[in-house]
Amino acid sequence: MGPLEDRSFKQRPSENEWSVAEILCHLCLVEERVLNVLEKSLTREPQKAGLLKKLIPMSLVASRAVRVKAPQGATPQNPLDKDAGLEAFNTVREKLKALYLTQGKSRLRQVCFKHPFMGAIDGVAAVSFVGYHELRHYKQICEVLRKQDFAEN
Repeated sequence: MGPLEDRSFKQRPSENEWSVAEILCHLCLVEERVLNVLEKSLTREPQKAGLLKKLIPMSLVASRAVRVKAPQGATPQNPLDKDAGLEAFNTVREKLKALYLTQGKSRLRQVCFKHPFMGAIDGVAAVSFVGYHELRHYKQICEVLRKQDFAEN
């Protein structure tokens, strides 16, 4: 398979499923939220997430076995075209990586991020969540592309 055409990028496999463009938009919205909350949390006094939350592996987020409805603020409304969407994704990812590198694990363990489904988690878990969340949606993108390929043949 070659580069993804704009038409395929924006094409939904069905009315109730997101296109690759919408998935990428969702990833950007989520990562921007995580970045913004972590930046604000770093300006406050240190906090700790509960010990029980540290026992829940973030790898669960990558599973596609359970369908989860995206919170309203993370639902894609106006996805960008392919180049702009990829640029937006890369920009927010670089900012999140820079935040992690400048603050470090020990400081990020002292901030609290309120995840809509997981509850209060620390900043390290929030960054880990981003990676597993991307893996979840990478699998979804693969599903979308398989359905498009199947429909064309």
